[in-house]
Amino acid sequence: MAAAEQLDDEALVERMSHVSVDHDSKAFYLGWLERELRLNRCADCARWHHPPRPMCPACWSWNVEPTPVRGRGTVHLRMLLHQGPPAPGVDYTQGPHPVVVVELEEQPGLRYTSTIVGCSAAEVRIGMPVELTWIERHGAPFPVFQPAGRG
Repeated sequence: MAAAEQLDDEALVERMSHVSVDHDSKAFYLGWLERELRLNRCADCARWHHPPRPMCPACWSWNVEPTPVRGRGTVHLRMLLHQGPPAPGVDYTQGPHPVVVVELEEQPGLRYTSTIVGCSAAEVRIGMPVELTWIERHGAPFPVFQPAGRG
């Protein structure tokens, strides 16, 4: 069993105090601590869904399992934030902060929102191939994307 999987609920909530951890998102955030992006997948109809919910939105089955994704996809939407809440590593005075919605390869319509690193905000384009990588934020791993092939 991985080290993060051995955390009790109280230790997980303390370690991830910068996010709202609940019963439905527990496995999702435990995955972060293992540097693994785990999204829920229905064991009955095989549909993926995010954000974490206890029931499959496609077939209404309660048989959903947190399952790692490969982390490859394409930029579906690009946003450039000129202001926003403070976050480690984000400096709005240095130019806009890029946020992307990535459509993951696992399933059409399965999307995950984060930031992109390893390129300037001006380089980010819709349709750009990207892959998952990790940075540290708030003392814990944080999933982000980078242009494919630059890792």
